[in-house]
Amino acid sequence: MKKLIIILGIVIFGLSACSGTQVKRIDADKQIDLSGYWNDVDVKIVCEALIKDCLSSQRVNQAIKAKSSTPIVIVGRFRNESSEQIDTAIISSTMETTIFNTGKLDFVAGGDVRDELRAERQDQQSNASAATMTRLRNETGADYMLTGAVRTIVDRDGNKTVRTYYVTAEMTSIETNQRMWMGQNSEIKKVVTQPKNRL
Repeated sequence: MKKLIIILGIVIFGLSACSGTQVKRIDADKQIDLSGYWNDVDVKIVCEALIKDCLSSQRVNQAIKAKSSTPIVIVGRFRNESSEQIDTAIISSTMETTIFNTGKLDFVAGGDVRDELRAERQDQQSNASAATMTRLRNETGADYMLTGAVRTIVDRDGNKTVRTYYVTAEMTSIETNQRMWMGQNSEIKKVVTQPKNRL
């Protein structure tokens, strides 16, 4: 009986020692692809290519020159139409931040942020002093809307899968619905080989 208790104690101790969480910090630029699914490196590659394409577009540069002030853009929806879970907000926010920091285009808040700002402005009408409250109906209107989508093509044969990602982005005139810029990136293509089942 004593031997059994000692053996059980050793087994439990060994299992608890093996199951402990381990954390290791790594360089943020290091490329790691554990699953073969969409990851942070893919976002970086795609966004850099699309932003470069957008800012070098002849139509975009013509629109910038034609306007006496910097054209204003609002970010719309980036749809996930792929076969996996992808947080497209990371793509749209990365593009917005990078383009904004070039100084070529200005952005106004949209979506939830805009709703919060409008609620705060409305609240100030009742609760802030007349000297400090912000005015209603004084928002800056956007000239263009930036939207996009992520799609995948998945090809499988046995234990091998090829995933190709197509990321599109468009900038459209809000007034006329005319496209100012359209870009597509399909650089992300991955071959994932799973181990064969052993009998």
